[in-house]
Amino acid sequence: MKKILITGGAGFIGSHVVRHFVNKYPQYEIFNLDKLTYAGNLENLTDVEKMPNYHFVKGDIEDAEFIMNLFQKEQFDGVIHLAAESHVDRSITNPLQFIHTNVLGTVQLLHAAKTTWNGNYEGKKFYQISTDEVYGALGDTGLFSETTPYNPHSPYSAAKASADHFVRAYHDTFGMPTVISNCSNNYGPNQFPEKLIPLFINNIKHNKPLPVYGQGLNVRDWLYVEDHVEAIDLIFHQAKPGSTYNIGGNNEWRNIDLIKKLIEIMDRKLGRPEGTSLSLITYVTDRAGHDLRYAIDASKIKNELGWEPKVRFDEGFEKTVDWYLNNEEWFSHVTSGEYEEYYQKMYGNR
Repeated sequence: MKKILITGGAGFIGSHVVRHFVNKYPQYEIFNLDKLTYAGNLENLTDVEKMPNYHFVKGDIEDAEFIMNLFQKEQFDGVIHLAAESHVDRSITNPLQFIHTNVLGTVQLLHAAKTTWNGNYEGKKFYQISTDEVYGALGDTGLFSETTPYNPHSPYSAAKASADHFVRAYHDTFGMPTVISNCSNNYGPNQFPEKLIPLFINNIKHNKPLPVYGQGLNVRDWLYVEDHVEAIDLIFHQAKPGSTYNIGGNNEWRNIDLIKKLIEIMDRKLGRPEGTSLSLITYVTDRAGHDLRYAIDASKIKNELGWEPKVRFDEGFEKTVDWYLNNEEWFSHVTSGEYEEYYQKMYGNR
């Protein structure tokens, strides 16, 4: 039986990874380590919380003694590292927190894994989940490949880039079996509503302004979260140590076009005349250091591991909107802060 540590498993992408591994690999013991900061929500995992191969651990990846003791006690065979501060706007107002979590936290995990494995790397893997933002920005043409030089522009992307460098350094210096993937913008159920799609779904529903940076001309490649999880599964099990893969949706949208598409779907589903919610669009001052365009070349993972996105954007977008509209209780708990009480209810007396 393998023991797999998934960090940040109560967050958006992390909860989908945890669910997938718990259900698909009953022979694995899955440990979900999460600090339960504002974006960590155990209500994302109510469907697997009682599964015999699932374990939740509340803790901080920056806490060196705690992390070392956890690794020594459980003797993990693999780490899938998703725990991170990830919102660019927050990184601009508080860059130090991003350095502590994304850089120092990653190094604490690497050090604990290296110490615990002690050179016996057979069957072991440390998998760093990163972002396409480390590459900087593209012009109107071109794609990020695995060999694109790092050129981060925000404190968030700089912190993730630094963490990636440490992961590679532990492979090159100590021979640790590490892998990295860099993904494009994820969307889907359970995303904390500071991010564009759930925020705007909620605002449209309640007739609140839709704040659009600049003229909304920034371009992003959108990837359905469950497609990302399938890629993570393949990379974790099949990627060679030291390798890197880009994961993209082949699905570029300008922000303003994405927002108008979302308005079209929401107006239809809410029974409003088409275009009613267009009046909610409010242009605001652009974000500092706002990269114009990201786009992923995902040919390497397709050619080597046979992965490509399965969910068409129209299908994924409809499924995403339906999920948020059908899960009003989840949304109300998140927006009111009640979700933070779930840990105490479930685990507080243990």
